[in-house]
Amino acid sequence: MVITVQEMKSLEDSEQKQGISKIEMMERAAQGIVDVLLRRCELAGKTVLFVCYHGNNGGDGFAAARLLLEKGYVAKVLFIGDAARLKAEAKINFQRLKDIEKSTGPIFVGRFIDADIIVDAILGISASGPLTPVLVAAVDRINAAQGFKVAIDIPTGVDPDAKVVRRPSVRPALIITMHDLKPCLLPYKDITEIVPIF
Repeated sequence: MVITVQEMKSLEDSEQKQGISKIEMMERAAQGIVDVLLRRCELAGKTVLFVCYHGNNGGDGFAAARLLLEKGYVAKVLFIGDAARLKAEAKINFQRLKDIEKSTGPIFVGRFIDADIIVDAILGISASGPLTPVLVAAVDRINAAQGFKVAIDIPTGVDPDAKVVRRPSVRPALIITMHDLKPCLLPYKDITEIVPIF
């Protein structure tokens, strides 16, 4: 099954009306991301770098990084967004990482670092229009990195409802998407894992 962006948003709205909050959906998404990473990647002794923006996709990345840290793995976060523009749920998970950082030492990094696994948590299904120069630079940097590349929900730079891949976009080895395939993931279906959040 393939679900459009509008259908996905309608489904999220319906779930909220039934009492499932956005923060709970984000936590479920993060747990699904972590489950797939643990199954598909050898994380012991490895560094996972989450590249996050200020939307809900970044919030998924913050939450997944926290869950990995709680399990004893090494997770770092490169936040390339604007803290003043963090969406409510993303802000909660951003702050949770900041609180953990007080006792564990640095989690957030100020630049790209060499990492064994790089997770694109920049833009999700709400993305539209061309990428800004900052995001183009981030996409190029991710693609140039040597680590195993993972995209959350959809690769940054890909039009969510398009059935063709546009450039520039992240070129992942694995995509972890929520609920079902989006139209843009049809060319990537062989490398896409679906996790339930409802």
